[in-house]
Amino acid sequence: MSSSQIKIAVIGLGYVGLPLARLFATKYPVIGFDINQARIEELNSGIDNTLEVSSEVLKSVLVAKPSFSNGLFCSSNLDDIKGCNVYVITVPTPVDKNNRPDLTPLYKSSETVGKVLKAGDIVIYESTVYPGVTEEECVPVLERVSGLIFNKDFFAGYSPERINPGDKEHTVEKILKVTSGSTPEIGKKVDDLYKSVIIAGTHLAPSIKVAEAAKVIENSQRDINIAFVNELAKIFNKLNIDTHAVLEAASTKWNFLPFKPGLVGGHCIGVDPYYLAQKAQEHGYHPEIILAGRRLNDGMGEYVAHEVVKLMVKRDIAVKGAKILMLGITFKENCPDVRNTKAVDVLNTLKDYDTDITIFDPWAKPSDVKHEYGWDCINVLNGERDFDAVILAVSHSEFASLDLDSLCKTNRIIYDVKGILSQADGRL
Repeated sequence: MSSSQIKIAVIGLGYVGLPLARLFATKYPVIGFDINQARIEELNSGIDNTLEVSSEVLKSVLVAKPSFSNGLFCSSNLDDIKGCNVYVITVPTPVDKNNRPDLTPLYKSSETVGKVLKAGDIVIYESTVYPGVTEEECVPVLERVSGLIFNKDFFAGYSPERINPGDKEHTVEKILKVTSGSTPEIGKKVDDLYKSVIIAGTHLAPSIKVAEAAKVIENSQRDINIAFVNELAKIFNKLNIDTHAVLEAASTKWNFLPFKPGLVGGHCIGVDPYYLAQKAQEHGYHPEIILAGRRLNDGMGEYVAHEVVKLMVKRDIAVKGAKILMLGITFKENCPDVRNTKAVDVLNTLKDYDTDITIFDPWAKPSDVKHEYGWDCINVLNGERDFDAVILAVSHSEFASLDLDSLCKTNRIIYDVKGILSQADGRL
């Protein structure tokens, strides 16, 4: 198929799918498909509540109906994607309560695409998975539902997402993209497709499994490195040494990696290592370093809560009934997404001490926080004062100008998880 014949359907319009659909729409006809009708109506009116695509940019590519001219039309109607010949699947890949990979969104989206798949079509997956998922789990679903034969009637590709939510500098077109295809010819077509819109360039991997493996180790590597500095923070805290001062000094060496301690949440770093671990265990290998890093990082929220309590006890501040201000509950700074945030682990541990907690986050939707975790959250501080302790869990830009002294009692504790406050009594 020539570039003039390409019509793209992007399945899943979240943090990954929408920016990609918007970018493709600058050069191709694109149908953005999502099962959430409220999300579709919002997008077609030019509003993205994930804040990844501005209203101005989104409206610049929107079209009023599906067409064969460049632009983006968002829909929840399966009939609207029947005329497409490239399907890009960008759905979440979570883990269940036991940290086992949950491929349900991938299975369901593959069934959706299978219903409209035609001879000659290409299905590209962007969701983070363990090596083998595309060809061993998703392709059989496409074959079963469509009745077509893989690599004869239809083809597959894999190009892992590299979206960094909340980052307005490293947007999708400015991040080099790994690509792959189920045959060498399809690999070249997939690579050419992404190369046509990704100004940072592409890297064509020799196989889909190589591309899948490359993605899952990117985040596993970050997870392990953060676990290392989190462990250092625990050690240096016992030695009464400033961890951030140590890291600043060590960073003067040219090849020292500048990782910082913190809470590791979100849909990538806190999840992807479990995908790789699962695949390794299926093949009889128990990954020690990967899972050790996960255990350490998963325990940091509880550690922070206990450190705050220790500081309060040392200051003779009564813990039971203490008024505590939690600054931030999203999984990262300047981003409204609260899914898989580890700030909640701090809250749940402090709850066991019968403390009175106020959560202030100007970015999070209170309804999302309530739905996901059962906690109340406010977007504005309306006269709340006399806090016994403040915990900065997320470094939203708005928090830099907060006058914490005016919010707290004279005898108070300020704990800085992110290491950005000069007046902190404790920090990681």
